Amino acid sequence: MPRVSVLLPVRDAAPWLDECLDSLAAQTLEDHEVVAVDDGSQDGSAERLAARARGDRRLRLFRSPPRGLVPALQHALAQARSPLVARMDADDVAHPRRLERQAERLACDRAVDVLACRVEVPPGGPHGSRGMRAYVEWTNGLLDHDAIVRERFVESPLIHPSVVMRSESLRALGGWREGPFPEDYELWLRAIDAGLRFARLPEVLLRWRDTPSRLTRSDPRYRRDCFLATKLEALCRGPLSGRPAVVWGAGPIGKSWSRALAAAGRAAAAFVEIDPRKIGTRIHGVPVLALSEAATVRGALHLGAVGQPGARGRLRAEAARLGLVDGRDFFAVA
Repeated sequence: MPRVSVLLPVRDAAPWLDECLDSLAAQTLEDHEVVAVDDGSQDGSAERLAARARGDRRLRLFRSPPRGLVPALQHALAQARSPLVARMDADDVAHPRRLERQAERLACDRAVDVLACRVEVPPGGPHGSRGMRAYVEWTNGLLDHDAIVRERFVESPLIHPSVVMRSESLRALGGWREGPFPEDYELWLRAIDAGLRFARLPEVLLRWRDTPSRLTRSDPRYRRDCFLATKLEALCRGPLSGRPAVVWGAGPIGKSWSRALAAAGRAAAAFVEIDPRKIGTRIHGVPVLALSEAATVRGALHLGAVGQPGARGRLRAEAARLGLVDGRDFFAVA
């Protein structure tokens, strides 16, 4: 039994596949397997995988008609033989010690179920955009369980192909689900609900390409409204259950959350604002309160819906000053 199974879904990845496979073949943890599922490629990827598999017994190839990422991942998970499963995309490149370092941490720390690593993005192209680099910098800064869980309603706190999980934990969750939502983010939120523990290694162990063909750029399941709906569903079954919501910030982000809450039958009880022109008015039919009045809505869950640099930290400080506990009474959202 290999120590790690790398789950590698492949669809028309010929330009990057060899570099990805080379990086896996060069892993210092030799005791691993690569479970590659070709999802109906038309560009020769399947043939390239077959040729590589003939020269490396650790590469196991499975073919299927084009069914999509989630079925490919579930197929790979069903075939994986290891107690640990690592995610990898066919256009990414692993540092030689990636599997070794993540397997070592999971072996010595049984409290961790889901272990990510820091990633880097190559310069230039869409993956060099300011927004993508800001996201990578943000998620790279979330190193421990508490930080990852605290920020989970801002954005997906883990980059999918950077993760290694315990197979038993992933299978207990039922693996990935298919629906109108980003499959990785929905999995992290379910895993948190189930009590799984998260961490991130401080080393950069993956080069992450965000190419124009990546699903996050081309699939409707990764639209902003799908992310918001996924966050709201997790909030409603967890921290928001049975509580009124108060939205801090009546700008574009706050108004989007107000509309989503109303559509879910959970209309916000109030907005909280610092703009004196808005305080005392009504937006979306609910009152706009000053910061000093925020805690007057009894039993509420407060959602800090702002996006300006540094604003989340200031809202958290104000919430603490009012006696609101971060992660219980207050969550930053985006």
